[in-house]
Amino acid sequence: MDPRMRARPREAHASPSPAVAANAEGDAIEVLESTDVLPMAPEDHWKTLFDQGTAPGHSTRPPSAKKNFRETKRAKEKILDVLREKFDPENSGYISTEQFRSLLNTHGSELDPHKLAVLLALADSNADGRICYQDFVNLMSNKRSNSFRRAILQGSRQRKSVALLEEPGLSVSQRLVRHVAFETLPREMDRKWYYDSYTGCPPPWFIIVVTIVEVAVFVYYGLLLDRWVLQVSHPLYLRNPLVYHPQLRAQAWRYLSYIFMHAGIEHLTLNVLLQLLVGVPLEMVHGALRIGFLYISGVLAGSLAVSVADMTAPVVGSSGGVYALVSAHLANIVMNWSGMKCQFKLLRMGAALLCMSAEFGRAVWLRFYPSVYPPCPNPSFVAHLGGVAVGVTLGVVVLRNYEQRLQEQSLWWIFILVYIVFVLFAVFWNIFAYSLLELRLPPLP
Repeated sequence: MDPRMRARPREAHASPSPAVAANAEGDAIEVLESTDVLPMAPEDHWKTLFDQGTAPGHSTRPPSAKKNFRETKRAKEKILDVLREKFDPENSGYISTEQFRSLLNTHGSELDPHKLAVLLALADSNADGRICYQDFVNLMSNKRSNSFRRAILQGSRQRKSVALLEEPGLSVSQRLVRHVAFETLPREMDRKWYYDSYTGCPPPWFIIVVTIVEVAVFVYYGLLLDRWVLQVSHPLYLRNPLVYHPQLRAQAWRYLSYIFMHAGIEHLTLNVLLQLLVGVPLEMVHGALRIGFLYISGVLAGSLAVSVADMTAPVVGSSGGVYALVSAHLANIVMNWSGMKCQFKLLRMGAALLCMSAEFGRAVWLRFYPSVYPPCPNPSFVAHLGGVAVGVTLGVVVLRNYEQRLQEQSLWWIFILVYIVFVLFAVFWNIFAYSLLELRLPPLP
């Protein structure tokens, strides 16, 4: 049996041995089976840090971990005191590389091969003969700082290990996770890290839920209007509570809800294909919170861009969010071209750009096509451009920092500030510009 697919529960002895896991947002080390930690030998406390490995689809945390969570937080300082007393008696925050290698040789067989390779790379990166204890804890906690990542990369250049793509004997689910890793991550270290730590829980629900709602709304209005192609040409199409219309711009929900309406089945099909093929893998790697934020930011930027640059036009479709995801993904591939190992990447980039260009061309054509409800024009294409702008700014920062804290990235705060300034500008523009310019808006549908 593949060692990565084995769970690592430990049976209780006379003096129960705790298995330790790191709290994902705190610094607490969780004792899974017992809070009576002081009688254990320091080596055993250190050894419990090696019970962190996970394989795709599996989790090492037993149900008892949740019950003991509060007790384990109180036990944290006791464990750290015992460890430091043995391995860092001077409380310097460092342990010697020699002690570190000794621990790896003794207990490394219980660790996932990929995580062990990262630990060895960490040892190789420290020429001064010592390793930061907190770096080691962060590694086992899936919390890696930028300085730690640079140290790992430096050490990994000196080591040769089997690439993730070359590993044989993988199940279908493992192959899927590996495929996603190569589709989205440019560094071999990050690909192996993701492969070992992905559990499938929670699943990529955000993109799937948004897609289902979009399809359901389109089917509903298709039946109601009895039109599927160029639905937007129906005289009653704009009479719904979802479409953004300049006369109804005070109804704030329309700046987001317009994504559930599409101009026709041709519009819906391209958007759904792009957001499923690109959005689901990105959400599997970066999580629903980051990808959802990027998607919604693109949607909001799209409608606000229309309200500023194409002031008389309505807006429909999820192209703002879709273009934010796809443009961020393509920009990340270009910026990390040599590191991206997905197959036929040039051909696939060309296919993605072709689909985006076709959808954008359709939107431009429709915008200037004679409207069935003059003087109101057809829906605008400017939302596509707003999504692209979000993708190549905020999106690139999100995708380039897998497992890194975005708040530690200076570019993140710069782009967030620019985005906030744009949103505030657009809000004031919508409040004052229409009256100051004496713009004649089309009547309500």
